Amino acid sequence: MSAPAILLCAVLLLVPLLLTLILSFNGYDADTGPQAGSFTLAHYQAVVSDPYYYEIFWRTFWISGLVTLICIVVGTPEAFILNRMRRPWRSIMLLVVLAPLMISVVVRAFGWSMLLGPEGLVNGALAVFGVGPFKMLYTEIAVVVALVHVMLPFMVIPVWTSLQKLDPTVANAALSLGASPSTALRRIVLPQIMPGVLSGSLIVFGLSASSFAIPGLLGGRRLKMMATLIYDEYLHELNWPLGAAIALLLLAANLVVMLGWNRMIERRYKKALG
Repeated sequence: MSAPAILLCAVLLLVPLLLTLILSFNGYDADTGPQAGSFTLAHYQAVVSDPYYYEIFWRTFWISGLVTLICIVVGTPEAFILNRMRRPWRSIMLLVVLAPLMISVVVRAFGWSMLLGPEGLVNGALAVFGVGPFKMLYTEIAVVVALVHVMLPFMVIPVWTSLQKLDPTVANAALSLGASPSTALRRIVLPQIMPGVLSGSLIVFGLSASSFAIPGLLGGRRLKMMATLIYDEYLHELNWPLGAAIALLLLAANLVVMLGWNRMIERRYKKALG
């Protein structure tokens, strides 16, 4: 029964990855382009030995980590408030949370560029108080703010789903036995919603690390992240093997970070429940 789904997954996911892997080992000549049938590790060696790529990797992952942390801090209370709401306010709040997903990422990026520009609304509001103007567009601040706006629903929904499975009588029982609200929240509620926080953080981090439109439009040409670097190698430099090698290294680094984060949270989750 699962064979069609497995076959579809293999065709749409594994085959492109395999072709990208093969491409990353092909040689490259500036005059003739990729050399099919050849085998070389030069592209991986170029990435591993060049500090320029380390800088872009570091920028990509610290921005993705910061976006994930902000989404956890903002999205978890937002999901808690959403869970406590009653109809019709819950439906309205849910629509507000999901509204960013209904608009193109490119449109949202241009909207943030207008807000954060030198003559944008943010600098205009700061000028009223005699502050600024500040350069926010084409900086890491603009990328982080826009990514948080885009990724926040992917944190709120998993946490809200976990809260819906939570039995409120357990927390009420703890309160009736003398536990303070903060203790009930820390010892009962938070451990049970950790699977939602974990899944949301993994989604946010993975999507942020591979994001292209936001860094490309709000970061500019100088503030490169891994997705924009891969784009440049494929379409500007036409060095497809090097672009494939960088893409696979990004995938591997993403998996290492996400699996490590998954294991750490699961250990704390089991310890809290045990």
